[in-house]
Amino acid sequence: MKKISALLLIYLSSSGLQAQSFIQAYKNRADQVSQTNITSMLQDFQNLGVKTTGSTANTNTLDWLKAKYQSYGYAASQITEDPFTFGSNVSSKNLIITKTGTLYPNIYVIICGHYDTIIGPGVSDNGSGTSIILEAARILKDIPTEYSIKFIHFSGEEQGMQGSGHYVDNVLFQNSVRQFSTRVVFNIDQVGGKLGNTNNAIKCESDQAGLSSNNAQSLSFTQQLATCTGLYSPLQTVMSNAYSSDYVPFEQKGDIITGFYENVRSYNEHTVNDTFANVDPAYVYNVGKAAVGALQHFATASTNLLATDEVKQNPLESVKIYPNPAKDYLQIELPKTVNNFNLELSDMSGRLILNRENETQVNVSDVADGAYIATVKSDGKTAVRKVIIAK
Repeated sequence: MKKISALLLIYLSSSGLQAQSFIQAYKNRADQVSQTNITSMLQDFQNLGVKTTGSTANTNTLDWLKAKYQSYGYAASQITEDPFTFGSNVSSKNLIITKTGTLYPNIYVIICGHYDTIIGPGVSDNGSGTSIILEAARILKDIPTEYSIKFIHFSGEEQGMQGSGHYVDNVLFQNSVRQFSTRVVFNIDQVGGKLGNTNNAIKCESDQAGLSSNNAQSLSFTQQLATCTGLYSPLQTVMSNAYSSDYVPFEQKGDIITGFYENVRSYNEHTVNDTFANVDPAYVYNVGKAAVGALQHFATASTNLLATDEVKQNPLESVKIYPNPAKDYLQIELPKTVNNFNLELSDMSGRLILNRENETQVNVSDVADGAYIATVKSDGKTAVRKVIIAK
């Protein structure tokens, strides 16, 4: 690891802070991250199974991703696949969605993460990053940005960054000639946390190894990432170093990289325990807010309040269900504008366990220990939360 002088650290940190200030439009968009969407996507990611690179489940996940972008309104011309083959004829595809910038259309901010897994369904590693990238793409679709954005979902990460390596060597570069410029590569990997851990901070990763020529710039962008996290999410930040994920092939070509990784490590990655039951959707939701704030900063999004910023929030998004884990009762705390509501509690297979109307204190003493989905419905709106019953 290259040593950075204390003076340089102080300079980069202070210069990054001075260059950034709170922007209301950025906050409005960060607040459009939906905990219901995040929770539902994490559950969908589990249901897609073990996504070993080249498997049917891996292909099905690619199709699920494409369908998401189509539902957000991205045109076919914006959605491209990057097929690659490695090893004993293992084939898979990266998915790239491009949003063109207004001032610098040929300079790209890349936000990326992998969707392949090894053993378990990989809900944290890396359904969490996948869900956040999807939410960022949904929210920013019609927001003008000065720099172009590429939302990239890599496969083959678990076999040694095969997908991102192929992309860098064959798309970013062709015959060793760079095809376009990148401003920064922002990687999100394993930010699911673990329910029961103290999930109030996120690691902000900078490049302080490999090539030395891009280290200082990476540190500067990572300081900016940390500042955005404080401005647009409730999370604290911990500075850390980049390690063994899809930003590495970019770094090796001289690109500037930064990234997010969970602060308190779950250690469920690469095991059958990396499931929806073991992640903390509220943590992923907060990391999502930080990511949307930072992506706007990196791509220089419009600072004007636009019609797209006035999207009416689902009033149920602010519902609180506690304690979590619960023993005998679940307390339902609703916004004052909600009067009539319905609560459904289902197990991980989708089987309905109980159904209650207008009960703000629900007796769950007869419900077996485990992870459940709580769905609150009112006036055609829905909020989804994960709850744990533990006696």
